Amino acid sequence: MPNWRFEPCTPSSGSTNHRWNLGDYSVVVLDFETTGLSPDNGDRAIEIGAVLVRNNQLVDRFQSLMNPGKRISLFIQDYTGITNAMLKKAPPIDEVMDEFSNFMAGHHLVAHNAGFDRRFLDAELQRIGKRRTQEFACSMLASRRIYPDAPSHNLEALVRYTDIATDGTYHRALADAEMTARLWIGMINELKTAYRLRQVSFDLMQRLSKISKASAPAYLSRIAEAP
Repeated sequence: MPNWRFEPCTPSSGSTNHRWNLGDYSVVVLDFETTGLSPDNGDRAIEIGAVLVRNNQLVDRFQSLMNPGKRISLFIQDYTGITNAMLKKAPPIDEVMDEFSNFMAGHHLVAHNAGFDRRFLDAELQRIGKRRTQEFACSMLASRRIYPDAPSHNLEALVRYTDIATDGTYHRALADAEMTARLWIGMINELKTAYRLRQVSFDLMQRLSKISKASAPAYLSRIAEAP
């Protein structure tokens, strides 16, 4: 039987104050584990994890291993904890991606080091005759502007720097997606607190990721002062 998993999340108490809402949009925060670094080199996805964020709350999850039709290297097994035996029992990639395309429909997309996940998402969708229409935002690029003093901007370092609760699991898709989602929510709240912004739009997060780190404070101050 397919092993993809939809899991409605229980909203945290005390988190519904409109002052802290993301804005009038939702995001799906996603993460892939893969056989290698690039679909252009024939690498495939082996796990996807995703979290739907709405009104500053994690409201739904999607997770599944995926059978890539080939064995994965010992390095990837050690890195992720995913074994060839686990993947042999997993549903085919095409099945999972078809289900995931429904899960992500109508939502903006977020990933940490989004270029990597975007390439795999687009490649796997193309294989089943589908394509992405939503925009991506990169939490790693945004974090470099919002947390310029962090010692590193990889996910594990930012989780420690921002005191995000974690069970210590990394390099598994759902765990990384959940931590990225909590980082994304934290960055929204940081901007609202530091610059007294009522809402932080998805477009603002995208634009912030594209300007220089040095220009970010002045840019955000102009946004805050705008009528």
